[in-house]
Amino acid sequence: MSTPAPEAASSLPSSPILPTIKGPDDVKALPAAALPLLAQEIRDEIIEVTSVNGGHVGPNLGVVELCLGLHRVFSTPTDQFVFDVAHQGYVHKLLTGRTGEFFRGLRKTGGASGFLNREESEHDSFGAGHAGTALSAALGMATARDLRGTDEHVVAVCGDAAFTCGVTLEALNNVVESTKRLVVILNDNEWSIAKNVGAISHYLNRLSTNPTYNKIHHDLERFFTSLPGGNDMHRVYMKWKRETKDFFMESSLFEKFGLRYLGPVDGHDMDELVKNLEFARDSDTPILLHVVTKKGKGLAAAIRSPEKFHGASPYDPKTGESRGGKGGAPNYQDVFGQALTRFAKADKKIVGITGAMPAGTGLTHLAEGCPGQFFDVGIAEEHAVLFAAGLATKGIRPVCAIYSTFLQRGYDQIIHDVALQNLPVTFCMDRAGLSANDGPTHHGLFDISYLRCVPGVTVMQPKDEDELVDMLHTSLQLDGPGFIRYPRGAGEGVTIKDEPVALQVGKAEVLRDGTNLIIWALGPMVVEAQKLADRIAAEEGLSVGVVNARFAKPLDAELLLEQAGKVPLIVTMEDHVVTGGFGSAVLETLQDADLRTSVERIGWPDNFVEHGSDVATLRAAHGLSPDAIHQRVMSRWRRIASIPVEADA
Repeated sequence: MSTPAPEAASSLPSSPILPTIKGPDDVKALPAAALPLLAQEIRDEIIEVTSVNGGHVGPNLGVVELCLGLHRVFSTPTDQFVFDVAHQGYVHKLLTGRTGEFFRGLRKTGGASGFLNREESEHDSFGAGHAGTALSAALGMATARDLRGTDEHVVAVCGDAAFTCGVTLEALNNVVESTKRLVVILNDNEWSIAKNVGAISHYLNRLSTNPTYNKIHHDLERFFTSLPGGNDMHRVYMKWKRETKDFFMESSLFEKFGLRYLGPVDGHDMDELVKNLEFARDSDTPILLHVVTKKGKGLAAAIRSPEKFHGASPYDPKTGESRGGKGGAPNYQDVFGQALTRFAKADKKIVGITGAMPAGTGLTHLAEGCPGQFFDVGIAEEHAVLFAAGLATKGIRPVCAIYSTFLQRGYDQIIHDVALQNLPVTFCMDRAGLSANDGPTHHGLFDISYLRCVPGVTVMQPKDEDELVDMLHTSLQLDGPGFIRYPRGAGEGVTIKDEPVALQVGKAEVLRDGTNLIIWALGPMVVEAQKLADRIAAEEGLSVGVVNARFAKPLDAELLLEQAGKVPLIVTMEDHVVTGGFGSAVLETLQDADLRTSVERIGWPDNFVEHGSDVATLRAAHGLSPDAIHQRVMSRWRRIASIPVEADA
């Protein structure tokens, strides 16, 4: 972005501009010369807030000028922006009145969401957290506008990686059949989370880097604007630019789908952005504007490490180092990645597959140690699952490392292509449970429910990182599909055995016996169950057993029925919704055996859980703090034992 001319500098605001921005009208009212100053203030604010709270740093720093241009040319909330994923929505939030303490509480309890949220602002026309949804949603909104006879503009802001998603291409195929007026912004920064892969990314790179076209384009732009009245000649230049582009480059893929292609445009040149956005706004045909941006612009560390700063934990903005240093228990994804690499080195049939998240899933270890056995398919979970199914038919042992929340996108393929054919594919589902700061689009709270009903699958969850390695080893020996769910973040700090042990499928682990009540816990709730058992024993004098369930499917029915015949109360604990979850599996097993043992199910309620500062805060808000769980269990016990409630006192 150019520096304001000396004669314009004197009219610039002498105090910070960002605090005065209460909405898009304030953006429009600014002199053009003030926009570079506002852009810098926005970058400073994003860096300051995310360095403390963490968040999607790189994507937002790259779209500052683009968002300013959008709000200069269009008028929300009447006009509607649909941001793909919405992890680049911070700038939009700041320009639509969400500044000050609300934005500084980003991703914290009571603060701004890390994504767009229809409940948060009228300027957020569509919520998102998964990639590839913007074009379909925007097309639906534009078509609804046409049906209603209104005249608002609809703009879809899509990252380049969104065009590796099948749903985006499905929408692209339907644009011209559904509407005659739609603006699609292709924000091309060459990255999704990791470096973009595949034919689409190579195609976009050719479009944005054609040297002959770009040299002539920039030379002629300088020539026209240097002439007296050069700004008035801009329309002639733009027409020439559009009509001669195909002489230098192959016909645009997007024009084959019926969209008029504009670009590539420098996404940090405010004047060029505004001119092209105005042209797109006034067009009577669907337009795709190709904007080239720099992910992480304004923060050297984010430019050096774009994958790390796509979604960063709190960091030092000067050095880029994560705050708090290193140490402690390793993260589950790293334990998984290191174990898979060790197994893959010993068996060339083992391969790892990720959907654009090698670092987040831990598969960078495999990519470095066994590059020929590592596959990043881009943001294409459906393809990842089907690809794995195809590999499995030929004797390969594929391991799909996909976050729980994103595996939902491959559900049809799980049922139709993997489970129906009983193919030995292992799915490792990171972020099972809460992803506290990211909120409802990223919580992994539904996978047990949506997997338990699928015939022939094995669903397990380890209590610690050593058991995770055992489960991976076990799954790689199954004859059918295996699913391993585990939480975000650090493990329990246990020592990992030199050699893994194959677990007996469907068999739980008794950690302590009990004669009054028994807690069946899954995954990280095993530790909480042991603490609860200790507390009840100490404060109430009851004998409490604890079982590490290990398997949500198949459940250890033999052990459960044996214990249910001896105690009046079974308590289940899971980091998952109670509806259809592990506790429901226990209830069903007891019902099928005609046992009337009482069951108290501890898990997340039947609603979408909001974002919050941390897991403990969200647990407390939903009645899942240690005190609340203790009270629920004892209340149930006293009802069963016919002890008066007054005994609580």
